[in-house]
Amino acid sequence: MKKISIDPITRLEGHGKIDIFLNDEGNVANAYLVIPELRGFEKFSEGRPVEELPRITMRICGVCPEAHLMASAKACDAVYHVEVPPAGKLLRELLYSAFFVGDHTVHFYVLGGPDFVLGPEAAPAERNILGLIRKVGVETGTYVIQSRGKAMDIVAMLGGRHIHPVSALPGGMSKAIDEEERAQIEAWGHELVDYGLFNLKVFHDLVLSNDTYRDLILSDAFTTPMYYMGLVDENNHVNFYDGQVRVVDPEGNEFVKYSPEEYLDVIAEHVEPWTYLKFPYLKGVGWKGLETGMDSGVYQATPLSRLNAADGMATPRAQEAYEEFYETLGGKPVHGTLATHWARLIELLYAAERLVELATDPRITDPEVRAIPTEVPDEGVGIVEAPRGTLTHHYITDERGIVEKCNLIVGTTNNYAPMSISVKKAAEALIRNGEVREGILNTVEMAFRSYDPCFGCATHTLPGQMPLELRIRDARGDVVKVLRQNMD
Repeated sequence: MKKISIDPITRLEGHGKIDIFLNDEGNVANAYLVIPELRGFEKFSEGRPVEELPRITMRICGVCPEAHLMASAKACDAVYHVEVPPAGKLLRELLYSAFFVGDHTVHFYVLGGPDFVLGPEAAPAERNILGLIRKVGVETGTYVIQSRGKAMDIVAMLGGRHIHPVSALPGGMSKAIDEEERAQIEAWGHELVDYGLFNLKVFHDLVLSNDTYRDLILSDAFTTPMYYMGLVDENNHVNFYDGQVRVVDPEGNEFVKYSPEEYLDVIAEHVEPWTYLKFPYLKGVGWKGLETGMDSGVYQATPLSRLNAADGMATPRAQEAYEEFYETLGGKPVHGTLATHWARLIELLYAAERLVELATDPRITDPEVRAIPTEVPDEGVGIVEAPRGTLTHHYITDERGIVEKCNLIVGTTNNYAPMSISVKKAAEALIRNGEVREGILNTVEMAFRSYDPCFGCATHTLPGQMPLELRIRDARGDVVKVLRQNMD
């Protein structure tokens, strides 16, 4: 049996590899998405005051610290049984909406976009953000960078800094905004709505108008019917910051809807010895292995999942884009993994529209943005939608607020089983009779890349032994010795 390794996999947050095993005929016998890194934030959060966790857990990742900040702050609210004032809630969601614009921009243009704009067969030296800018033009590239900059300037204004903001605290926010700041945010928000519409046009012009890409999106190689998860408001519309988690089955019917404190009634996690990443699944269906369909408890939590799990978008232009999405792709639910890129841009537009709504709410400049906690702390769960999926923070403390247990289920953890299934299915369809070239392997990578995984914050289990490989190189860079422990 022949082994092919894509090591490292590229254009993602964190580290990973894909091991593909071919049978004697040169076809795929199996494929594994292996995550070799461990962070362990759950464990070293223990013993710390719970109010420190919003600023500790956000350092899990420099790409989406705002997601961990908000989930952690909401969990702390629940631990202290404190209700955040209306202005505090509005400011949190305002910051979070701006963050979504910035984060979805990074994935589409830097991580996922090069595959479509340059093509999966393009040379690796060209298939990147610099090659993309050369293809679309410096003017377009400048517009994208400037627009993302405005979104992150809003994050800095509300959060204290562009990366790792610090303003969300148990009970609310540390800082209110004045009318001048509000007006600036509103002005930038209108510009970001235009930017959201621009991105959808780019997708139409470069992807949907290309029959090859359209066929790839709809191909069986990238089709994985499963359960879908997403946070929804009281109207079952997509919401990133608040609401209940809704799960629909592969046919689009509601399977369950739960509040944050009920998540353990719905979700369990399976562990395999060959990876540090867990496999969450639906308890009501059960773990049946890396399988798709109605009888498998595997579920997906992505931008595509959020659209599939919802009945619509809560803002008008995003709703129009949502309707076009399903009309073009044959109705709900959509099972095409690569359609997640389109769904991501619809969410970006929603985030920009929602940003304007929040910035024009008359309560947004109310100086009362935090309620000081007074209750004895005990246990709390906070859930938000991170850009890459549903994010759950669960803390248990003693009566002094010292963390006794911390559990994190992040977007990428939710998606580990779907990613593994997608990688194997793409490999089976694309690698035939032993024909393997770089472009084919990159197309296999596209199967996981559409999930926008962040492995740095997703790995929380240690299988008992620490596999380690050390390569010693001489001055020319040649490997002179390899030391291994606990490596199969």
